[in-house]
Amino acid sequence: IDRVGYEAPLLAGLAVLFLSTATFAFAENYATLFVARSLQGLGSAFADTAGIALIADRYAEEPARSRALGTALACISFGSLAAPPFGGVLYEFAGKRVPFLVLACVCLLDGLMLLVLAPPGGTGARANMPVGTPIHRLMIDPYIAVVAGALATCNIPLAFLEPTIANWMKDSMGASEWEVGLTWLPAFFPHVLGVYVTVQLAAAYPHLQWFYGALGMAIIGASSCLVPACRNFGQVIIPLCGICFGIALVDTALLPTLAFLVDVRHVSVYGSVYAIADISYCVAYALGPIVAGQIVHTMGFAQLNLGMGLANVLYAPVLLFLKNVCQMKPSHSERNILLEEGPKGLYDTIKMEERKG
Repeated sequence: IDRVGYEAPLLAGLAVLFLSTATFAFAENYATLFVARSLQGLGSAFADTAGIALIADRYAEEPARSRALGTALACISFGSLAAPPFGGVLYEFAGKRVPFLVLACVCLLDGLMLLVLAPPGGTGARANMPVGTPIHRLMIDPYIAVVAGALATCNIPLAFLEPTIANWMKDSMGASEWEVGLTWLPAFFPHVLGVYVTVQLAAAYPHLQWFYGALGMAIIGASSCLVPACRNFGQVIIPLCGICFGIALVDTALLPTLAFLVDVRHVSVYGSVYAIADISYCVAYALGPIVAGQIVHTMGFAQLNLGMGLANVLYAPVLLFLKNVCQMKPSHSERNILLEEGPKGLYDTIKMEERKG
């Protein structure tokens, strides 16, 4: 992304998603499903990272950046939380292939719209853009590391509950299939509310972004601890809504903070930093099906939730490290400073003249 721009990787991601989703529709064996799932992960990495980075690049000023990123997060949440009932209903009444074919058509339509509105390489501005900071240097930036840790930690409850809560609901409260399918859908609305609240607060009090993230992690922690105490479908919806509300606070507050940190501490090219954010999400969701199931099997569902809640509550004070980020001023990278300096010494002067000639 940092080398070729945002549009081409975004288009490539949509193309791979179209291919993988169509493959899911016609897959009949494990090997084909494995290939389709691998392609889906590759395509979503391209599309998510390039899309978020493109938004951060186009909306360089606050509060427009927070508002735009918040809208994108709301759409991501809608896709994640509406997917189970969407797929379940279409599978029940139209068969296995229809949900995937519908999603493949959405990817195709999105790609065509991108070609019309923002064709890759159409502006020619990439040649004049600065070289982005390498991802390994961004990873060792302590501020970016704190944000990445918060993004991974706050998504652990969602990633760990998705593969385990269905069996727990059936065993502990005798939940029906439709209740299990609709478990996460109501949580979409508090997620959108959390995005809206954070965007409004960030516009009024931009220096408190770290606090909104810490508050979100505290809410996630408390809500996670309440899940095992629920005894019916109506009760379990409440802490799940709290978890999604808290995730909205953390994501909406900290994703713009990543862009700001790149602006003031590195080079304003956002592909690598949002790749780090995507890696943070992937860590949580990759560990979820493996680790969560093992913890439930050996220790119990209640212990899983208490551990996730405690992790979020303990991490919340770490965001105090970001308290003074808003006071940072933009600084030139070493490369830009060297480029701006004139040649020093006879050899450098001669070489500079040769380049000009």
